[in-house]
Amino acid sequence: MKPLFTRGPSQESRMLLLGALAIALIVVGRYTNWLAPVRDFATGLAAPFHWIAEAPGRVADWAEGAVVSRAELEEENDRLKHQLLLLQHRAQLLAAVKAENTKLKELMNARELVDDRVVVTEVIGVSPDPQEHVLVLDKGREDGLVPGTPILDAHGLLGQVIEASAGSSRVLLITDSSHALPVQVQRNNVRAVAEGTGNLYLLQLRHVSNTSDVREGDVLLSSGLGGRFPAGYPVGQVIAIHRDPGQPFADIDIRPRAQMSRSRFVLAVTGKAGDDALEDELNGADGGAP
Repeated sequence: MKPLFTRGPSQESRMLLLGALAIALIVVGRYTNWLAPVRDFATGLAAPFHWIAEAPGRVADWAEGAVVSRAELEEENDRLKHQLLLLQHRAQLLAAVKAENTKLKELMNARELVDDRVVVTEVIGVSPDPQEHVLVLDKGREDGLVPGTPILDAHGLLGQVIEASAGSSRVLLITDSSHALPVQVQRNNVRAVAEGTGNLYLLQLRHVSNTSDVREGDVLLSSGLGGRFPAGYPVGQVIAIHRDPGQPFADIDIRPRAQMSRSRFVLAVTGKAGDDALEDELNGADGGAP
């Protein structure tokens, strides 16, 4: 009689067979591309399982980022507002510094065109009286500024010193209604007197003959007459001429070249560039005299 159950391979034989098969697969996969389709299929088959396994972590991260308290949102909003305010403040400071740097460069260029000895000074005050066009500068007698010292900015003649203390001075602008300035037309040297009108943006030439050769657009320079202002400084430009056939004189409007209400740094003309050398030469000659 045959036995009902036949005995199969032993456990050890199965392990050896599986081990040999595993080693064979490793060698084949290592040195050949025969198993590449199988690996790709297995990777695609396992991808959904990886996504499912990582789903709890993604849900936890989303919940942590989505569930934020109102207090935290308000705190972050306040912090961002403060940062924005600081950045805007810094931007304003940078813009101011840039503008000031541009003005100083313009002033230095103007200084190179002036043959006289000059001092750079800063406007530190303005007269509160609207009828008085007066500036206060941070330089005074110790820096060579005395009553009558001409003041100009990077564009033209600004005014003259009327009072000077040790460390500051007051400047009367050429637009003040009490100020008058001898000028001449650059094109043909026609002489006239430019008077202030009390308007920072307007001068006038009075008592100019109707037949005088003065045209709109003419540039006016200081003539040097009277000895108060050196000759050749830009004063203004003719913008309008009013001629009345029944009157002997024409009224001529002038726009000042200097920036009366915007100049912060100005130049004070304290003397001729050659005055120091001439004074030293005279002192040397006196010192060597018997």
